[in-house]
Amino acid sequence: MLRVLIVDDEHLARQAMRRLLAAHSEIEIVGEAEGVAQALQEIERIRPQAIFLDIELGGGDGFDLLAALDRPPVVVFVTAYAEHAVEAFAVNAVDYLLKPVAPERLAESLTRVERQLARGEEPAATGRGVIALRTPKRTLLAQTDEIVAVRADGDFTHVFVADQPALMIWRTLAHFESLLPSPPFLRLGRSLIVNRDRLRRVETQSRESARIMLQGMEEALTLGRAAAARLREALAGEA
Repeated sequence: MLRVLIVDDEHLARQAMRRLLAAHSEIEIVGEAEGVAQALQEIERIRPQAIFLDIELGGGDGFDLLAALDRPPVVVFVTAYAEHAVEAFAVNAVDYLLKPVAPERLAESLTRVERQLARGEEPAATGRGVIALRTPKRTLLAQTDEIVAVRADGDFTHVFVADQPALMIWRTLAHFESLLPSPPFLRLGRSLIVNRDRLRRVETQSRESARIMLQGMEEALTLGRAAAARLREALAGEA
């Protein structure tokens, strides 16, 4: 039996997928989830072999879910939006289904899922390896080690990717803190996370502040007293 989890924020969409999957006797639906947090809990609890995953979810989206998992199950995206297909295959989804899902397309997807499981390949991608950074004009798929720093700005967050202009993302700093691995990412205060592996120089200006230079970022970042103290503590712990 193939153990499947359905993740979609719409109850009717989950019911529709249940009906489609019920036609396949080899499928066992082991759970449902409507948001990122619930899906994380269910994946940890029931360990599904595959997930049928919507893009838009409560508390984030399907890419956020994958980014929070070290070893995701095999993934089939199910969405009403065709424009995310490139991103989906960039994180190694085995298929991308558009709603309403045709029974014959679902059958093809199940064949792909079974083929990947039979080959014993790593499912999806290492979740923390890729993060989708969305702005109103474009989406950038960034490896986590390319992210230099993340700085809060009200309801938005500036994400600094190595050697690129900063991106303004409509997400909180806490959202990125939940996705980025620690170490090497260090939260130095209410408004700043930095990639320790990209730290190149620390300049102590006074007891009240310091400046840091990070590889891949032209401008220096100024740290207040508390943030500078947290950084010194983290560096001392590595010595």
